[in-house]
Amino acid sequence: MVEFVQHIRMRQPRLGTRKLHYLLHCQPDKRFQVGRDRLFQVLRERRLLVMPKRAFHKTTQSLHRFYRHPNLLKPGPSQVVPTRPEHVWVADITYLPARNGPMYLSLVTDAYSRKIVGHHVHETLHAESVAQAFKLALRKRRRRQGLVHHSDRGIQYCSALYQSLHQQHDVQCSMTDGYDCYQNALAERINGILKMELLVSSPEDLEQARQMVDEAVQIYNTERPHMALKNKTPDAVHRAFEACRPT
Repeated sequence: MVEFVQHIRMRQPRLGTRKLHYLLHCQPDKRFQVGRDRLFQVLRERRLLVMPKRAFHKTTQSLHRFYRHPNLLKPGPSQVVPTRPEHVWVADITYLPARNGPMYLSLVTDAYSRKIVGHHVHETLHAESVAQAFKLALRKRRRRQGLVHHSDRGIQYCSALYQSLHQQHDVQCSMTDGYDCYQNALAERINGILKMELLVSSPEDLEQARQMVDEAVQIYNTERPHMALKNKTPDAVHRAFEACRPT
């Protein structure tokens, strides 16, 4: 059982005990069918429990002259609730510590499937760099039905350059209406998973950072079970919906 955990942690070094418990029970070997408390005990004895990490680095500049769009995801009679992939995307920027200076990761995540559909690692917080993740997601888009893009009120998302992508691709814009991070909680959560579970070492330079993030996103999308998806992977949920679409 410990060998199995160590094997999984080679690719997902900070995967939590509850998800490991689920993966163990998916194995045909009956020796892995242990209770969750027993698994916690085994990992604690061998110093394999993952301890939480806390980090904060400000990436949002909300004091600017650009228009701030209303929050379409806020609870209420007109709330938009995702019912399929490519219905609501959430976007955010997070800080990546690197040995040769700060770097940043922009992410666009599908709110229904939790799949990361666009990402980009960059060295500045310019709107053009942040927009690369959105452009990648748009290139991969399969449908032309209504799509909402939700983000914080940072200057990059409000900029004329970023807003022009909304207009070109007929995407409706939604933004948090205050400084409460919980109004963009899903995007914040995905940031945390990548940084706290999968990106555990600092890259040397931009090239290595992009390689590390590419691998982390691949693991997150296709290998890591997601509790909000009944322990399915985001990619599996995304593909399952495609398979159910009428021809």
